[in-house]
Amino acid sequence: MLSANTQAILLLTAPLITGRDQPPSNPLSPGEYRRMVLALRDAQAQPEDLLGENAGALIRQCATLDADRLTLLLGRGFLLAQAVERWQSRAIWVISRADEQYPRILKDRLREDAPPVLYGCGNAGLLGNGLAVVGSRDADDSLIEYAEALGKLAAKANQTVVSGAARGIDQAAMRGGLQAGGRAVGVLADSLERTVVNRENRSFLMEGQLVLISPYDPAARFNVGHAMQRNKIIYALADAAVVVNSDYEKGGTWAGAIEQLSKLKLVPVFVRTSGSPGPGLQALARRGALLWPEPVTSEGLDDLLREHVERFQQAALQEIQPELPVGPGSDQERYAPQTRDPAGSIQAPESEPPDDSASDLLFNTVRLLARRLVSPMTEDQVALEWGVSKAQARAWLQRLVAEGVLERHTRPLRFGVASPRSVQPPLFVEGDGQP
Repeated sequence: MLSANTQAILLLTAPLITGRDQPPSNPLSPGEYRRMVLALRDAQAQPEDLLGENAGALIRQCATLDADRLTLLLGRGFLLAQAVERWQSRAIWVISRADEQYPRILKDRLREDAPPVLYGCGNAGLLGNGLAVVGSRDADDSLIEYAEALGKLAAKANQTVVSGAARGIDQAAMRGGLQAGGRAVGVLADSLERTVVNRENRSFLMEGQLVLISPYDPAARFNVGHAMQRNKIIYALADAAVVVNSDYEKGGTWAGAIEQLSKLKLVPVFVRTSGSPGPGLQALARRGALLWPEPVTSEGLDDLLREHVERFQQAALQEIQPELPVGPGSDQERYAPQTRDPAGSIQAPESEPPDDSASDLLFNTVRLLARRLVSPMTEDQVALEWGVSKAQARAWLQRLVAEGVLERHTRPLRFGVASPRSVQPPLFVEGDGQP
């Protein structure tokens, strides 16, 4: 069952493809939808209100968009019913940013760029945290074998393989992980409804090992722009990423890695070092990618990811809050490209620890995490999100409220960033979600 908010978001943003001869519907672009969201927030309304009795007045308040166009889009109820029936027949589910099931990691990392709607098939519980493995569609046999072996190693280490499900490196890494009994997430840019009925995928989907998702209509065909845009979702759903191969200054793999290294900086990005890396991977290393140490055991992969992910996250916190220790030997400096030795390892710190007490330093980090809350959370949600006991979460929350970092909300009891906010405020709240 689709929530009312999700129905409204689909009517506004989805092409609702039900056949080849369907006329274009001109749904809202991502930028236009963001403007709609802001207009609704100013009116203290939610998307579902556009389907209610006062829809006409609310549409007129959204002055930045054409009212007639919005009315036509919202009037596609019969077409939506047809599309939903088509999706259900293929076991495709739909969730929007207003639904609690929407991956929180996408909201936290991509914020307003998180796709309004996700279409998927399979175990949605797999969405969030794993090892992204990406590469070009055209790869020789040796690189296909390498990607399969990396997928198998990830499975042994209990790491979910996250990739784009495209032919070549993506499919090889996912296939290696799934055949070894592991899990995989495929983020598609097109043809979801065709991919979910593929014989090679059906058993893994039914066993809960695989989930296939797309921010685009399940019947959408290949589009270069869509392929480029879905890259950020692949990285956002992972803890770290390995680029197996890439063309130099062209192609989706190159564009996605460069976007991560220079702009988004969501996760540490590694490049393959075995064999002949080629000019593409060498150039990514010069742009800041880390050298993949080529672990051969599951324990080695676990240790590698734990070490680098923790240091990457700490460096990101230091970048957000410059008053935290930054200098020779700090994680931020150790993640600069020039500090890597030829094996890609991170140098040990050489500076003395700061004078601050351990508890103060820890609470500095807690304070930073609190300031980055996207939407109000309960004590239980905070404890789960931060990996601490409920009692510890309650103590920290009380201190954060006393300091004015957070504010208390009631009915139900939740904690959100105090005004004026230091992060972008949530646009809407439905339960614990936002569209």
